[in-house]
Amino acid sequence: MAKTVADVMTRDPVTARSETPLKEVIQTLAERRISGLPVVDDDGKLVGIISETDLMWQESGVTPPAYIMILDSVIYLENPTRYEKDLHKALGQTVGEVMNHDPVVTIALDKPLSEAAKLMHDRKVHRLPVLDRGGQVVGILTRGDIIRAMASQG
Repeated sequence: MAKTVADVMTRDPVTARSETPLKEVIQTLAERRISGLPVVDDDGKLVGIISETDLMWQESGVTPPAYIMILDSVIYLENPTRYEKDLHKALGQTVGEVMNHDPVVTIALDKPLSEAAKLMHDRKVHRLPVLDRGGQVVGILTRGDIIRAMASQG
């Protein structure tokens, strides 16, 4: 019988809230040797993901957009809105200020593991929050989980 997401996922994953301080998340990621956390609201519903990539802005800083000046007019060669967004991430102090606000790719408990693997490959994500029918985060599935499941099948 084919394995499902529920057979392989990590149950009751560590989560963060939008107001969680970044220092706390950084400590959790380092101590548990994980690369990201689901971000949930007060009802346990998924609102985003915070990952190592989001946190890298804290150390790497932000470069202002290139521009040229012609007759006292500034012409940006890159989108200044993106710079503002990147700057906000670099200066953020809470998860909500730094996390990626794009829609999160998720999967249901009962889906076949093969479907999860294809979804992760196609969407180029490293982790999938696993939701129950009510939209609650009940697990997390990582690429490593899938590889370990493949290895255990011989």
